[in-house]
Amino acid sequence: MAQSLREPGENRGSEKLSPVQGKPFFVGTGFEALSFRHTMFSGSMDPLIMVDHFTMTAPTFGPHAHAGLSAVSILFEDSEGAFNNKDSLGHDIDLMPGDLYWLKAGRGAVHDEKPRPGARTHALQVFVNLPARMKYDTPESLHVKASDMPQILGDGYRARLMLGQSGGHTGADSPALPMTVLDVQLDEGASFEHQIPSGYSAWILSVGGSIEVQNDKTSLSLGRGASIALTGKGNGQATIITGNSRALFVILQAEPLREPFVQRGPFAMSSEEEVDAMFAAHAAGKLGSIDES
Repeated sequence: MAQSLREPGENRGSEKLSPVQGKPFFVGTGFEALSFRHTMFSGSMDPLIMVDHFTMTAPTFGPHAHAGLSAVSILFEDSEGAFNNKDSLGHDIDLMPGDLYWLKAGRGAVHDEKPRPGARTHALQVFVNLPARMKYDTPESLHVKASDMPQILGDGYRARLMLGQSGGHTGADSPALPMTVLDVQLDEGASFEHQIPSGYSAWILSVGGSIEVQNDKTSLSLGRGASIALTGKGNGQATIITGNSRALFVILQAEPLREPFVQRGPFAMSSEEEVDAMFAAHAAGKLGSIDES
């Protein structure tokens, strides 16, 4: 999966929008995912680097390092059992259905996430780029329990505000740059409105069912596994999402960095040389370790 990618991270809101379908991939018999990469969105996914919409039923990747980015785990409520997170910051946490865990890797951290025996984890794994000024920050993390997330209730919808702000409601703050994460259930025919701030990017994924997304003069249908990246226009018009069927979708919103970066596997740095240095540091054991017992 290791790639070397250079991406200027500029939104290109003037381009015609079309849905982007995730690419399936599998690891063994215990992991399957739809994968979305920033290169699939012509830069308009910025600051997101990657999102994997996955189901995991067995340990898959083992302990691995990250640097220059944040690795965010977003668990859906239909997950079953615990998703164990251990990292070099000293945490050993069981994430439960509906929880969120944000690891700001900064200058380097190691973690391992795996379902407990008999568990089934349905989640998103998100790589969020860090600006150059934060790529060597001390690692830190945030665990937001489902029970601590504000809920936005309306006619035919229920939205969980996992991070950030929406509709006058405020959730937890990320350990890195501000980001809004919404997990929304819609009844057929019901609509949910969300205001994207001017110049911000919002990535929307239809997790289940079919939705209609109306933003400014754009109206698009997204079936299960389809996504779109939008830019706030600053005209005060809300993005309206309507359920063509009973549906579940997510919104991930942040201000674009518009910085060049190089991503290779679990590292995202400002240059190839910095990525090489991170691989060397990890090989030398300088990015930390975790107790695998």
